[in-house]
Amino acid sequence: MPPAIPASDESSADKDERLSAIDAHVGARIRLRRTLLGLTQERLGEALGLTFQQVQKYERGANRVGASRLFDLARILEVPVNYFYDDLPSQAGGMMNRYGFAESTDTYGADEALSSRETLELVRAYYRITDPSIRKRVFELVKSMAPPD
Repeated sequence: MPPAIPASDESSADKDERLSAIDAHVGARIRLRRTLLGLTQERLGEALGLTFQQVQKYERGANRVGASRLFDLARILEVPVNYFYDDLPSQAGGMMNRYGFAESTDTYGADEALSSRETLELVRAYYRITDPSIRKRVFELVKSMAPPD
């Protein structure tokens, strides 16, 4: 028998608000990864056997993503399931850690700057460079222009 989840002093409205924030976060992570891969909502929907409207609802957090659908999304988007929970806001993150999700660092780029259209276009253009030596020189050039860490 799984361990009982302790009762909380939280009101139903507080729980709904927190769960909605988690749904919105998961949706934003779906959108980020889909965009990084250059997939349209239509293509992702086809891969899942859904309409693009359903994908839109997931990405907005309007509809909650079920466990099996999240597993399918992870497979199609080529990320582990916990990717969708990386960088949860602290209130929701504390709940996730308490119930068995280890605290993680984001290795997939949910940072605001990394999800901008400019960054996504730059990454796509970079990976369209087919010659590895040219791609490496572009990488080194960009690195040399940035201030040191």
